[in-house]
Amino acid sequence: MSHRKSQLSKNLTDIHLKIDAAAQRASRNPSEIKLIVVTKTFPVSDIEILYELGVRDFGENRDQEGSVKAPLLPSDAIWHFQGQIQSNKLKSIGNWADVVHSLDDLRHAKILGSQVSNKEVFIQVSLDAPGTENRGGVGIADLSDFIFQMQEFSNLNVLGLMAVAPIGQSPELAFERLRKVAGEYPQFSAISAGMSGDFEAAISQGATHLRIGSQILGLR
Repeated sequence: MSHRKSQLSKNLTDIHLKIDAAAQRASRNPSEIKLIVVTKTFPVSDIEILYELGVRDFGENRDQEGSVKAPLLPSDAIWHFQGQIQSNKLKSIGNWADVVHSLDDLRHAKILGSQVSNKEVFIQVSLDAPGTENRGGVGIADLSDFIFQMQEFSNLNVLGLMAVAPIGQSPELAFERLRKVAGEYPQFSAISAGMSGDFEAAISQGATHLRIGSQILGLR
């Protein structure tokens, strides 16, 4: 086994053990939690190794990378786009991404909906306090209206809500807010939350999709 493969194998095993332990602490079944390995900035060779190790869900933040990498993997690989959406990239994103995690603009929903026959999406919610750095997302006060208007796009299948924990705040408290907001929309079954630094807090608050990069692939 190559050094890189053994390294990735160990990191992947460690993450699965941590996910299982966090799920157990939260009295949850680990099988209901999906691990998405975020491969942004890492080469296709790493993704191929991860595929050999059993990973099927991969995340990318930039269309420029995802559109190149996705066609190089077997067709049963599932690709998740989780970056900031640019209107002029939506056609391309719709071609290679199976799931879009960062939908927060009805204009983008309209464009995407006009270009795909069916697409799974998450609505990104902003947990940032007013007046602080906003890293995207629909404000909680605007969410109900946004979800109502999303019904217009019947070929976009909304799985649930996605969020990023605000910088400088307790991830557990942030994800608790997300869990409570998600609880107001029982038609959705999924929560996309938790990255390398806070996925255990996300699991404790009901996250079903984790987006983990550096703890598996290392720092670039």
